[in-house]
Amino acid sequence: MDDANPPLLGALKEKLIAAKQCWARDGRRLTGAPDIDHHRRLPPGQREVTDWPVLDLGVVPNLSTRDWSFSVGGMVERTVEWNWDQFLAQPQLSLRVDMHCVTAWSRYDNDFVGVPALRLLDVVRPLPEARFLMLHGYDGYTTNLPLADFADDDVVLAHSWQGRPISREHGGPMRLILPKLYLWKSAKWLRHITFSDRDDPGYWEQRGYHRRGDPWKEERYD
Repeated sequence: MDDANPPLLGALKEKLIAAKQCWARDGRRLTGAPDIDHHRRLPPGQREVTDWPVLDLGVVPNLSTRDWSFSVGGMVERTVEWNWDQFLAQPQLSLRVDMHCVTAWSRYDNDFVGVPALRLLDVVRPLPEARFLMLHGYDGYTTNLPLADFADDDVVLAHSWQGRPISREHGGPMRLILPKLYLWKSAKWLRHITFSDRDDPGYWEQRGYHRRGDPWKEERYD
């Protein structure tokens, strides 16, 4: 992974980060009534919104598609590094999904377009012992994922939302969308994925948040 970083706009939201760590300690928004069988569309403790709230650590990469690249490494048969044109040359997937944020909002019927996660797996071919991924964003953010959750037909490396390029504030030019888990697992400004046999914690997982993050099981915090 290239260590060069694009310019970052803004500054870390230290108060927000501290508040979210308090939420983890206090068990904020936990109802104690998980919906493991998905009887309701809205997961426990969530509220429906019609906008798309902007949430980040306070820094936003000032990144254009000309400067963008994406790479994969670790426990794979084939490492890759794509520029923007190479990324767009991959098979594309359009899908409609709901999004669920651990801060308790959910937004229905989001139309995304991007490269299917299954296509990426076909290209890199994870080794048999690889069971986890670490996602790295251009803002320095990290989050861990089980390979079993990533390897699904509703997971996409997305570049478009509602028919338009994903805006910078929402993670453009490319971000992960993995709708079965809370949205903090869908890293914005995605830069690199490392495949591993270890479930190492990412940014929020080191700060009290769940290693997996299933909304219907209320896996908000450890």
